[in-house]
Amino acid sequence: MTHRNGETRRLDVAALARIEGEASLHVAVRDGLVTDVQLSIFEPPRFFEALLRGRAYTEPPDITARICGICPVAYQMSACQALEQACGVSVDGQVAQLRRLLYCGEWIESHTLHIYMLHAPDFLGYESAIALAGDHRDIVERGLQLKKVGNDIVSMIGGRAIHPVNVRVGGFYKLPVATDLEAMAERLRWARDAAIDTARWVATFDFPDARLDGDLVSLRHEHEYPMNQGRLVSTSGLDVAVEEFSEHFTEAHVAHSTALQGVGPGPLPHTVGPLARYSLNSERLSPTARQVATDTGLGAACRNPFQSIIVRAVEVVFACDEALRIIEEYEAPARPHLEVSARAGTGHGCTEAPRGSLYHRYTLDAEGVITNAVIVPPTAQNQPSIERSLRQFVQSRLHLDDAELTRQCEQAIRNYDPCISCATHFLDLRLDRG
Repeated sequence: MTHRNGETRRLDVAALARIEGEASLHVAVRDGLVTDVQLSIFEPPRFFEALLRGRAYTEPPDITARICGICPVAYQMSACQALEQACGVSVDGQVAQLRRLLYCGEWIESHTLHIYMLHAPDFLGYESAIALAGDHRDIVERGLQLKKVGNDIVSMIGGRAIHPVNVRVGGFYKLPVATDLEAMAERLRWARDAAIDTARWVATFDFPDARLDGDLVSLRHEHEYPMNQGRLVSTSGLDVAVEEFSEHFTEAHVAHSTALQGVGPGPLPHTVGPLARYSLNSERLSPTARQVATDTGLGAACRNPFQSIIVRAVEVVFACDEALRIIEEYEAPARPHLEVSARAGTGHGCTEAPRGSLYHRYTLDAEGVITNAVIVPPTAQNQPSIERSLRQFVQSRLHLDDAELTRQCEQAIRNYDPCISCATHFLDLRLDRG
């Protein structure tokens, strides 16, 4: 229902499609100015941090994987890193490379899901991927086949595609079979070509003019495009060890959301995710991925959130390249894991989930029982940035009718590929004009 001439305008949408989880958006307008934007996460908190207290140090890789069915590997890798650090163990060599291969699988499947099923329909004017498939079945089938390659890598290394069971503190329970790796290499060569085609395809979309303000934050590794190792860096010059995360980043409760919101050191909200990773590390992409980025019009950095769909496609190209490299150089280690003995201490872990930097911290007693756990997911960190970008986005589109404004707000939110379920610890849009 819409009232003009200075009266209140209210726009209600029952649920936002094509994101993971449930949330609502409230926008207030007074005298032609957007005065308030609230992204309200109303999914109930799941209390994973409290659930982990009192558990053995060996349990978080299996428990935290249940936080998300799309990016369980990210939770497992950050948890393992933190627990291993607390116990004084560092995993390297081929076991570390297998972890990176596992992460490549997750990037492929998660980014491909976002590109084809969640975000591309926005740019092409379709309500869903099913509707898109009605006119472009070959495109959607390519996306499904590419996603399956990622899922099968996770299954091969992790034991199953959803909530992997082969990951443990210190490494894995068992190693992959050599013939399975060889067969996967053949499929990855196809997947890399499909990923290149995907990047070229999404680069043809029409992108609104937009610029993301504030700090971009990600891991940065000395030699690698960041995935599961590195220091925390930002576009404003931050460069600290992961152990210093809590000295620069905190979480705050806001009345309109059940999820904590990330707060960074700068005056504006910070952003994590593909745009941050790419802008801070583009020179560390594989040669093929760098060329694809150039061919699709990306510079050395990208701050247009709508073009994040291109960056995700470039990261899929990289993940395919990186997975091939690891398989071709792989030599089975003597053992699938290092022995990790319990001791008292605190450990920190941070890896690059598809949606951005994911931080874990655990404190153990001498028997290895967890006395404190902190998990800071990417979407929680991005919430303030989403709200700020929406304030600017809506301000320039107040002339639109309710239906079109809602559609464009949903698209703008999907730029961040938010995982609302991860953030708990969308879209009912209300637009009030006074």
